[in-house]
Amino acid sequence: MSVTDKQIIFLRKSCHHIKPIVTVGNAGLSENVMSEVELALSHHELVKIKIAGNSDERKTIANDIVKQTGAVLVQTIGHTASFYREADKPKIQLPKI
Repeated sequence: MSVTDKQIIFLRKSCHHIKPIVTVGNAGLSENVMSEVELALSHHELVKIKIAGNSDERKTIANDIVKQTGAVLVQTIGHTASFYREADKPKIQLPKI
């Protein structure tokens, strides 16, 4: 899935008020955590995920989530990363290109 810069800006504004839904602990991405991420993305489309670890570990985990779910990394701030994946019946109306 690809989104434009304009759509990324819209998604960043939209995720500002959202609280993290899933937390990735020091154990990393287990099957259970990935299933929770999948469930959260399919239900909410736009989710925040709290990721433990140092900067390099957080980047690796965020990239793994993108690869395994097909989501788009919207932004990362500290230990929190935001992801977007369009659902079958979209709830979020992205601006046109």
